[in-house]
Amino acid sequence: MSVDINSGRRGMLIGGMEMPAASARTTDDINPVTGDVYLTVPAADASDALAAIEAADVAFPGWAATAPSVRRTLLTRAADLLEQREEEFAEILVQETAGTRVWAKFNIRMAAEQLRQGATMATRQTGELLATDVSGEWSIAVREPAGVVVSIVPWNGPLILCARAIAVPLAVGNTMVIRPSEDAPVTSGLFLAEVLTAAGLPDGVVNVVTNDRADAPEVIEALIAHPRVRRCNFTGSTAVGKIVGRLAGEHITPVLLELGGKNPILVLDDADVDQAAEQSAFARFMNSGQICLSVDRIIVDRSIAARFTEKFLEHVAALAKNGPDSPDAIIGPMIHARAAARVAELVSDAVVKGAQILFDAGPVDGAFHPPTVLTGVTPDMRIHSEEIFGPVAVIYTVDSEEEAITLANDTEYGLSSAVYTENGTRGLMVARRLRHGSVHINSHTIADEPQAPVGGVKDSGFGHFGSDWGAEFFTETRWVTVAAPRAGTR
Repeated sequence: MSVDINSGRRGMLIGGMEMPAASARTTDDINPVTGDVYLTVPAADASDALAAIEAADVAFPGWAATAPSVRRTLLTRAADLLEQREEEFAEILVQETAGTRVWAKFNIRMAAEQLRQGATMATRQTGELLATDVSGEWSIAVREPAGVVVSIVPWNGPLILCARAIAVPLAVGNTMVIRPSEDAPVTSGLFLAEVLTAAGLPDGVVNVVTNDRADAPEVIEALIAHPRVRRCNFTGSTAVGKIVGRLAGEHITPVLLELGGKNPILVLDDADVDQAAEQSAFARFMNSGQICLSVDRIIVDRSIAARFTEKFLEHVAALAKNGPDSPDAIIGPMIHARAAARVAELVSDAVVKGAQILFDAGPVDGAFHPPTVLTGVTPDMRIHSEEIFGPVAVIYTVDSEEEAITLANDTEYGLSSAVYTENGTRGLMVARRLRHGSVHINSHTIADEPQAPVGGVKDSGFGHFGSDWGAEFFTETRWVTVAAPRAGTR
């Protein structure tokens, strides 16, 4: 199997073979900027999902029995291969999602670290000796791989989120079926699967099923409902996550969900304004704001609001000068024109209802939404409560720390947050009151490390991705007792 982008076609990966859909149907992978077909991939249906699950199930006993050090070595080798193919991946990402080259290279680096960190879980402790009241008996808790794992991967951080979804499950001995995004079938699934195959993973250990958007409900339900699927993980919108969670519940399939966010940054009155402004601009506009951890509410104490806003706008203007084609750009086109139009609707709704535009870099052009900064946003505006997921920043001004915390928590989401203050104790006290899965003091909301737990509360999901934090989810804990032979027996 190889990523032959010149052929204009790609197949699914099932049982180590590049496969068409059973129906022979295909679906188009569209370049967001030109609107042209970048390549075509198979449009799978439920029968293809079944074939992928069966291939993973056949491969499971052998992979689970593979020496842990071998699994670790193969995943580490895959990380090395990823880094060697940085330029190739960057070109595909630009064509497939309109992501910038800065974002592509960040995906490579972070995905490689996800694989390396995940690989360490292959040789972790797999059990413990329990206390028992039975004389002469050993009581043992043992963790073993669960079986076939389905990973449903989004387009926005495609390689990072694909690597995170599969690294630990593979390391601890599970086999995988990846369902990549319809908007990024190569970068959110097929590319990494090919790298893992090249690294030496056996046939069937990693499988990839691509589908047309219209067939997504059928394919996803077929993947989750199958009795051989023992775990599922999903990263994406809260709306789709609720559907995945419901299906998993119906079929008693344990599921890990990382969903949307309305992530706040609190800039308190004693903050380092320069640091807060620079990092807030990065946290809003990196990858055009299309990161689940992007800051959606920048909440600033009134005493420093004017100075912060001035510095923040300077950083936004500097970012805007680097056009989408610049090698240093972090703001580029969005995933498609529909996404840009939705963000434009949020801005228009806010302005009509009284919000003020502090920065506007020009009109919407197809999939490109210019970097924009708003203030004066109120709860009756859609942008106040909906996840923005685009290059629009909203600055709120508050009169107290208490008001800042209330506004930060006043959302159905709870994924990531940040606090800027020069008083560490104060930062910790505020952090403990923020209802978000992660809180960063004097660092931004998109801070991420492969060994750290990543997950949300409330409508941002449940469970944690991450190496140490995900290993238990992707294994079954079993109780084993060993009694001493009775006298006179052998």
